[in-house]
Amino acid sequence: MSERKVLNKYYPPDFDPSKIPKLKLPKDRQYVVRLMAPFNMRCKTCGEYIYKGKKFNARKETVQNEVYLGLPIFRFYIKCTRCLAEITFKTDPENTDYTMEHGATRNFQAEKLLEEEEKRVQKEREDEELNNPMKVLENRTKDSKLEMEVLENLQELKDLNQRQAHVDFEAMLRQHRLSEEERQKQEQEEDERETAALVEEARKRRLLEDSDSEEDAAASAPPQPALRPKPTAILDEAPKAKRKVESWEQSVGTFGSRPQLSGLVVVKKTDLDRETPQGQRTPALGAVNNGKAADPAPKMPGTSSLSQLGVYSDSEDSSGSN
Repeated sequence: MSERKVLNKYYPPDFDPSKIPKLKLPKDRQYVVRLMAPFNMRCKTCGEYIYKGKKFNARKETVQNEVYLGLPIFRFYIKCTRCLAEITFKTDPENTDYTMEHGATRNFQAEKLLEEEEKRVQKEREDEELNNPMKVLENRTKDSKLEMEVLENLQELKDLNQRQAHVDFEAMLRQHRLSEEERQKQEQEEDERETAALVEEARKRRLLEDSDSEEDAAASAPPQPALRPKPTAILDEAPKAKRKVESWEQSVGTFGSRPQLSGLVVVKKTDLDRETPQGQRTPALGAVNNGKAADPAPKMPGTSSLSQLGVYSDSEDSSGSN
């Protein structure tokens, strides 16, 4: 039993490979290959940047009538990733590099051009020196002058470094630190003075505002309401009224054992009303005229009667004497 996936083929004894017909393919046949961009480029159509190493499915063909030392040169076709414009570049075996043909511009080309220019100048100089001995002497003189200038510049740099070597950097740093501390101290003192001035100004302004507010409050303060007297003030006023009546009885005179009131009214109603506190009224005393007592005022609750004050009428005196 034969093995699977074998690569050996059976060739019969009469096999002749020269009899196999050759395929007639065109010389500029294109193949599809997978490659990476060999350098950074920018599309001319849309301006899209294509960085080095980006992978493409490219078409490859052999450039006709271009050979370097027997090595064929290949051309590659790729498409822009944004606008699908065609970009072509080919191999450069002479410089081991790639050259851009059309569809894009190569970035970072200045360094390469500079290197190429230096190489070209060096090659031209060698060709001139090879055929012209005077040119060799002239080039050597220029090189010597350039070398002398470089040495002079180097000596100036050395002298400058030596002069700077005598400078005490520690002392300079110390002096700079001290000056910085003094400056910070001065700034701190200035800040403190400004803060104290602001605090003093705020205190004065507050005192002025307080004094103004007190004057305004005193001017706009409402009058104080009258204090209401105590309900028991009548008890203190009763003995005063009784003493006043007794003094009037002594001035008028007595009749028997009871005081005799005659003439005009002994105590006016307005007098009692004036002596009593506000809101409390006492019954007015009766008037005695020609030995007759008037009808006493009705007794009010919470007030004392005439008998409690010690005032008696003529009728009571007559009944007592009888």
